[in-house]
This record gives sequence, structure tokens and C-alpha cells, in this order.
Amino acid sequence: MTNLNVEDWQAILLTLKLAFASTLILLVIATPLAWWLSDAKHQTIKTAIQAIVALPLVLPPTVLGFYLLILLGPEGLIGQTLGQMGLPNMAFSFSGILLASVLYSLPFAVQPLQQAFEQLGRQPIEVAASLGAGPIDRFLTVILPMCKGGFIVAATLSFAHTLGEFGVILMLGGSIPGETKVLSILIYDHAEAMNYQGASQLSLGLLVFSFVVLVLVYRVRQQQYGQRK
Repeated sequence: MTNLNVEDWQAILLTLKLAFASTLILLVIATPLAWWLSDAKHQTIKTAIQAIVALPLVLPPTVLGFYLLILLGPEGLIGQTLGQMGLPNMAFSFSGILLASVLYSLPFAVQPLQQAFEQLGRQPIEVAASLGAGPIDRFLTVILPMCKGGFIVAATLSFAHTLGEFGVILMLGGSIPGETKVLSILIYDHAEAMNYQGASQLSLGLLVFSFVVLVLVYRVRQQQYGQRK
């Protein structure tokens, strides 16, 4: 990309920071949750949890951002609690948009992992346990290698989805340079200011990246399907 100014590079670096942090947190949260969902016996509870996890897929991002703003703002339940503890509220801050990003991208991490765990089944884990492998050993030597494709898809989709988040970030974080102004917000600002060249450059970059991500995801899934056959 050429002709990018300091604000553009600042937004790019902030977006990458947000995407990397969100992806790492999502993998930590999604792995045990997806494992539980893949083997949950109580169908009513399982269905309710699955619905909650999948809500961001159908819920307008501005709705999620609005409720997070209400909760995390100075007058909100969480915001007031943080204030009483002497901590800054999370609205219009990087920590706030990081939380929003994690919640909004949760299904993109949980669903691929749940599918991978369900395809794996419990037999390999039980065999490893019968041979004396502990929980961490079973995860590192059985689950992780055999579900590698699921982890790749979950990480890739989570990272890519974070790059394109707009509504939830705008509602909770606004447009503060270096703090909450990510690429999607900057593209909107460029377009609103009729700087179509700047908006076009950044949009093209995201378009190419999104295409590459989808190619990678479909390639991994094709390899998984071929191995199962």
C-alpha cells in the first residue's frame, strides 16, 4: 500500500494488535467450552449454551455494542463496580473493544473446535488415558495433533473476523486514534470525508486478506474431509 499516512499505519497496527489478542483469548476460552459442548449430555442446557454462543451470528453488532456500552460505561453495573475499585471503566478504551471483540467473535472459535472434537470422538482419549497419559499429556499428544485443522480454522476465522468488526467497536469504542480507531472505523472516516482513495486502499487490503483467509479455511476443511474418507 502506498500513500498511507501516520493515522493509517496507526490503525493498521492497532487492528493487528486487537486481532492477535482476541484470537489468543478466544482459543483459551473456546477450547474447554467447545470440548464440553461436544460431549454435553444435558441437551436442554447444551442447546441454550449453543444459542448464547451463536447469538453474534444473528444479533446486529450495534445491539451488542449498545448493551456493552450500558454495562461498561461509568453508570453501568460493571463500570460503577470498576470505579468503586479505583479502576478505569472499559468504555472507549482498548480493553473495552478487546472484550467486545472476544464476545462478538466467540462463535467463530467455538463452532470449528466443537465440530473437530465431535469428529474425534472419545475413544482416542480413553485409549491414551488407559495407557497412563494425564490430562495435559492427552491434550498435547492426542487432541491437539488430531484436531489441528479445527484449531487452524478457529484461529484463522477469529483473526479475520476481528479485522472486519465495525458496529460493536464503534458503539463501545468510538473513534479514538491509537486507542479504538481500528481499520474498519478508519475506512468509514475516510469515506465520510470523501477520501475515497484512502478508503479504497485499505478496503482492497482487507478484501484480499479475507479472500486468502477463506481459501485457507476451505483448503484445511477439504484436507480434513479427505482424511476422514
